[in-house]
Amino acid sequence: MNAIILLVVGLTVMALGYFFYSKFVAEKIYRLEADFRTPAHTMRDGVDYVPTNKFVLWGHHFTSVAGAAPIVGPAIAVIWGWGPAFLWVVFGTVFFAGMHDFGALWASVRNKGQSMGMLSGSYIGRRGRNLFLVVIFLLLLMVNAAFAVVISNLLVSTPTSVIPVWGAIVVALLIGQAIYRFKMGLLWPSIIGVVVLYALIWLGSLYPIVLPETVLGMSANSTWIVLLFLYAGVASLLPVWVLLQPRDYINGLQLFVGLGILYAAVLIASPTIVAPAFNTAVPAGTPSIVPLLFVTIACGAISGFHGMVASGTTSKQLDKETDARFVGYFGAVGEGMLSLAAIICCTAGFATLVDWQTVYSSFGSGNVTAFVNGGEALITAGLGLPQNLGATLLATMAILFAATTMDTGLRLQRFVVQEAAELAGFKVGTILGTVIALAVCLALAFGAGSGGSGGMVIWPLFGTTNQLLAALTLAIITVILIRKGRNPWLTAIPMVFLMLMSVYALVVQLGTFYNDGKWLLLAMDIVILIAAVWVAFEAAVAMRQGREGREPVGTR
Repeated sequence: MNAIILLVVGLTVMALGYFFYSKFVAEKIYRLEADFRTPAHTMRDGVDYVPTNKFVLWGHHFTSVAGAAPIVGPAIAVIWGWGPAFLWVVFGTVFFAGMHDFGALWASVRNKGQSMGMLSGSYIGRRGRNLFLVVIFLLLLMVNAAFAVVISNLLVSTPTSVIPVWGAIVVALLIGQAIYRFKMGLLWPSIIGVVVLYALIWLGSLYPIVLPETVLGMSANSTWIVLLFLYAGVASLLPVWVLLQPRDYINGLQLFVGLGILYAAVLIASPTIVAPAFNTAVPAGTPSIVPLLFVTIACGAISGFHGMVASGTTSKQLDKETDARFVGYFGAVGEGMLSLAAIICCTAGFATLVDWQTVYSSFGSGNVTAFVNGGEALITAGLGLPQNLGATLLATMAILFAATTMDTGLRLQRFVVQEAAELAGFKVGTILGTVIALAVCLALAFGAGSGGSGGMVIWPLFGTTNQLLAALTLAIITVILIRKGRNPWLTAIPMVFLMLMSVYALVVQLGTFYNDGKWLLLAMDIVILIAAVWVAFEAAVAMRQGREGREPVGTR
């Protein structure tokens, strides 16, 4: 099968979802109001609450939620064949992710920019809120620690990406000053910023930077992890307009151009998909496609982390409520487009089926490397770019996605620490909250003599926990819709499906962790399972009582 068919069908379905389905949701379900005063205006503080142009905010939201997961998930999941991965990404984006991200943003904006964790207290009760915060904290811990490992591995394996990755920070700082301090429009800073970023990619391909094998007794990977967390800590303390917004915006533009280059290469090269649509000869040890497909591909189909970003940082920057459709739903579409590209690279970027089977010799063997190598082959064949430059481009794309997620993730983790402290009756300041968040992530990354790879210890639980959080977020949105007397089925159906798949996956993993003697993962699995089932029960009770209940003060 020609990869162009997959590309055209996937993009067409996603476009129809945005132009028609999201419009219906905006007008009939969430009922957006142009004159509603958002928290960015009513609670403006110049640090976290800042009214933001919808295109800039879309860049922040899209790059924050994307990360490395929409590449890693599909790159692993195609071991079952490209068909299941393609269907889950395309229809998940339209009917699951878009509804979820859009809804979380709308719900938070209507409740003074509160996070989904705090909203759970208003709509499903105090016990549900406390357990919800536990799940959120564990997921953020996984995201921040694991993505640091992913980025460090790419910086070591592709040293040509070092200059463009760190140079992007300087570009973002300058763009932030140009837009907010000198009041320049978006056009020229955007054009100049993208040109400079691609010039840095070319420069990086000429001058790779390789760290010494040991720096102060640490390996190169460990050194990059420490530097990444130090950067993320500083970035999370700065006002959003200084670095977070412009970095995410210009990265969003650069990454969309990168996707355009990749898609153009597919159209010109017209490659054949060598992988089977449904793989009936999976390697030994590969888990069952149900339920693992639906938790292996989380970001790119639906992700609970998106709800945390939407309600944690994005809702505090939304200028107009009507912008929520573009920022929230189209942000999910952007991630779906990235996952679609990952599927094509990992199935059509190989010369033969044998080559593909060599890479996919075991479950989990296909990862970011398969995406970079496959995409490099497509770009070289379609556009004639040097292999080194193609690899640098794709590695930089993957790193920038993951790095912007770390920026936002650490800020969100600080919010969770502060919210938990507030619930406990005391106040934690911004700096202390950031220090606590950093300390926990670094403890996981370097715990038990892992040498910086500890962030991957709990990775097997990431997908499952992520999807559970998405189901719980949809449960809160469903309760809100019921209380408002609106149609709840468009969120309730995805919620039930995700809850069933996620709990099923947790139960399956319990047996695996026990048999393998992975006691930390077993203990965390049990905690997450109990918390999720308990929150789901509380939400079910709230839904049943919702039609007769009153809305909390402060909602409309």
